[in-house]
Amino acid sequence: MTTSIQGAASQRHKAAPAVLVLEDGRTFRGRAYGAVGVTFGEAVFSTGMTGYQETLTDPSYHRQVVVMTAPHVGNTGVNDEDPESKRIWVSGYVVRDPARVPSNWRARRSLEEELRSQGVVGISGIDTRALTRHLRERGAMRVGIFSGNALPDEGTMLAEVRQAPEMKGASLFEEVATKETYVVPAIGAKKFTVAAVDLGIKGMTPHRMAERGIEVHVLPATATAEDVYAVNPDGVFFSNGPGDPATADGPVAVMQEVLARKTPLFGICFGNQILGRALGFGTYKLKYGHRGINQPVQDRTTGKVEVTAHNHGFAVDAPLDKVSETPYGRAEVSHVCLNDQVVEGLHLLDQPAFSVQYHPEAAAGPHDAAYLFDRFVSLMEGQRA
Repeated sequence: MTTSIQGAASQRHKAAPAVLVLEDGRTFRGRAYGAVGVTFGEAVFSTGMTGYQETLTDPSYHRQVVVMTAPHVGNTGVNDEDPESKRIWVSGYVVRDPARVPSNWRARRSLEEELRSQGVVGISGIDTRALTRHLRERGAMRVGIFSGNALPDEGTMLAEVRQAPEMKGASLFEEVATKETYVVPAIGAKKFTVAAVDLGIKGMTPHRMAERGIEVHVLPATATAEDVYAVNPDGVFFSNGPGDPATADGPVAVMQEVLARKTPLFGICFGNQILGRALGFGTYKLKYGHRGINQPVQDRTTGKVEVTAHNHGFAVDAPLDKVSETPYGRAEVSHVCLNDQVVEGLHLLDQPAFSVQYHPEAAAGPHDAAYLFDRFVSLMEGQRA
């Protein structure tokens, strides 16, 4: 174990006071965890018991304060292999009992050290079960974390929280996407070329495609249809990402061009919402969303139930029990969440296009949904034939 990891444990009891203030006025008092300062965002909870490093570095969590429902966080420290992007994207982090001493052969530093080095303000030592129950009853809402030895009064903190921007109507996908196109080469023999529109893509996603012989050209969120077809793709992929899909008119227009050309299409998470909009469906904000790596979803095309990784606060408003006529042919709901019947996937019956609302790359998370990448490959094989 490195000296820095050992030192982190000895500093824990010296942490400054911290207060978490929700926009409805409820407060929780604890100790600073990570950087000391002030942060704002949307309070959401994640039910994953593992995979905190992938959660923190998922661009879909941009401008969100993540509450971990698992009580003990940080056990395995932080390594250099598991991040899903180049930085932590959460705006704040909430845990009950931080690990005093991380223990894992790959650990290079403690979780708190990583949060501190990247300027992420967090809070520990609060009743995260009570906070989660509150969010389940009242819904996701704006929140602020204030830490330090000289904190303002609660009225001042609450006023600042209520001045923070809301997630509804927030256009965030361009803030997290790549600015320049890059290529992830196929592993082994190249079979296909895919243009992936980055709306907040995780690193494991193009890797899963590369494992299947796909050369992935990752394009900025501002890519036009001309940019997409400049790489001569066999298929087009739209990634996950943060914010309100109602703001994503540009990606919707690009997807509609892809649909018009009948190019094989696959979207996940934000990409599922983009497909919904492209087909003429609406989107809406969920009360508290789905986040974690244990969400039960049924693939209605096969009847199978899979345990899946989620991170979404918006959903597609499409009818569950009928085939819909769209400008691009017939469409139906292919996947549904068994907890609350939220739409978790769409597919077209008359052309090669489908999407899911969750994260099949399984980073972190179960591998039940890996078949979706194979389904994408099958669509491209069929189109080529």
